[in-house]
Amino acid sequence: MSSVAYQVMWNRLISVVEEQAQALVRTAFSTSVREAGDLSAGVYNAAGQMLAQAVTGTPGHVNAMADAVPHFIRRIGRENIREGDVYITNDPWEGTGHLHDITVVSPSFHKGRHVGFFACTAHVVDIGGRGFGADAASVYEEGLYIPIMKFADQGRVDETLVRIVRGNVREPDQVVGDIYALATCNEIGHRRLTEMMAEFALGDLEGIGKFILENSRRATLEKIAALPRQTANGAMRIDGFATPIDLKVRLAIAEDHLLCDFAGTSGIDKKGINVPLVYTKAYACYALKCAIAPEIPNNAASLEPFRITAPEGSIVNATHPAPVALRHVIGHMIPDTVYDALDKILPATVPAEGAGCLCNFQVSLRPTTHGAGRRAEVLAFNSGGAGARPTVDGLNATAFPSGVMTMPVEATEHTGPVIIWRKELRPDSGGAGAMRGGLGQYMEVGATEGHEFDFSAMFDRVNHPARGRQGGRDGGATTIVQDDGTPMQGKGKQYVPEGRRVMLGLPGGAGYGNPADRDPDLIKRDLARGYISAKAAAEDYGLSADDIAAVGAAVARGETG
Repeated sequence: MSSVAYQVMWNRLISVVEEQAQALVRTAFSTSVREAGDLSAGVYNAAGQMLAQAVTGTPGHVNAMADAVPHFIRRIGRENIREGDVYITNDPWEGTGHLHDITVVSPSFHKGRHVGFFACTAHVVDIGGRGFGADAASVYEEGLYIPIMKFADQGRVDETLVRIVRGNVREPDQVVGDIYALATCNEIGHRRLTEMMAEFALGDLEGIGKFILENSRRATLEKIAALPRQTANGAMRIDGFATPIDLKVRLAIAEDHLLCDFAGTSGIDKKGINVPLVYTKAYACYALKCAIAPEIPNNAASLEPFRITAPEGSIVNATHPAPVALRHVIGHMIPDTVYDALDKILPATVPAEGAGCLCNFQVSLRPTTHGAGRRAEVLAFNSGGAGARPTVDGLNATAFPSGVMTMPVEATEHTGPVIIWRKELRPDSGGAGAMRGGLGQYMEVGATEGHEFDFSAMFDRVNHPARGRQGGRDGGATTIVQDDGTPMQGKGKQYVPEGRRVMLGLPGGAGYGNPADRDPDLIKRDLARGYISAKAAAEDYGLSADDIAAVGAAVARGETG
């Protein structure tokens, strides 16, 4: 078959898995999937190698899930793989890093022959245990564990498993509904794949799979071969739970691979912020691929030259039974750590540090009067600012590296008796620079009358804000306090009485380059839009009092620029 025909089929496979992902978005119950897009979807060959991934989804899920399917093959056994089967797990070390992610894998058969697999992952709102948060001392406390097993055996659902799940989670309809949505989206992918195979008269995926993997590997190696053969170290200190965490990496560029070694990184933490190696690999690979080979589609071959190692027992290679519920808080900081090293080899290539981890919180609501009100678990995904890039300002309230979307206020409030009283951009939180860091957000969170709640904080950057690059200034730090002044911690479950609100200042991204080199027109634009205050315009950028007054007058006339 011609290379042109194979290229058409490759594009078709990417569209198949994108439809698979969109089916999950449309059918999922949890807002984390429907509104935030915290999911992944992909197609694999019969050997368990990922051939294509959906554009919709997160790097942590997709890149980690790339390693998961071989675990399913090994655990289920090739002799037990049958048409109509659906497999499931939330094993942090053989899935995507914590118990709240459920991965579902379905074998795909065409004309009675096993040709490949579809896999997908979604974050569920609750999995039992202590609830989503950093408070557990071991993975056993963090929720229900589902080993790799059959959810459906030749089309027959394991009702005993369904009853066990329903009996161990706080939101059974949502969780079970999400499991069925995961199975359904794999089925959609399978239907589209078999239609494609019939259209192109394919008996298997061997030919197209070989074309995809060989071309992806060659293209990635060409990108790596063009880089200088150098080694550099990177480091970052972040908040941790009770004590700061040091992330360290050594980046070495060879002719046919890139090696990231996290030796020297802090050890396993007592609380649930530890990271299984599969998740560390996912975000380290993503960081390198964004900087070096962003246009090459993600698959097993394009990921293989990026090799990630970390000492067993470090916080980025946590071993069972370490608590791992908030593995994303550390995992999302890995790209900026890698970029601290890469910036020394490829200057003017990578962005300044950003907020890093998602600014998530979960609210566990309950009525203050017996029989009145309702209990609910409400999970909200929010973002701080992204770091400035060498030639472009950082994006406001945008999640990098996860790419997860911020949940709309209306969708959040629909899931329970929670009220988001305020949600707006946070002026002056973007670090000053020739290119300004992205802004974080202000949020105020409370409950409807007759309810109290536990607030599970999942924040970082409280004591260690995003660092500027090449002379850029640091981004704004995270702030968290109750509206009566009661201080709150950046991580952990904390009680909030009826009538009180949680006041959040989500962190900003750092600046890139000397603020003195910023275009005066951009400074005036930021002032007019309210991104920076008059004080910051004067003190950080040296804008004159006359120019500040002129901008104020233009804004008064409705000329915001």
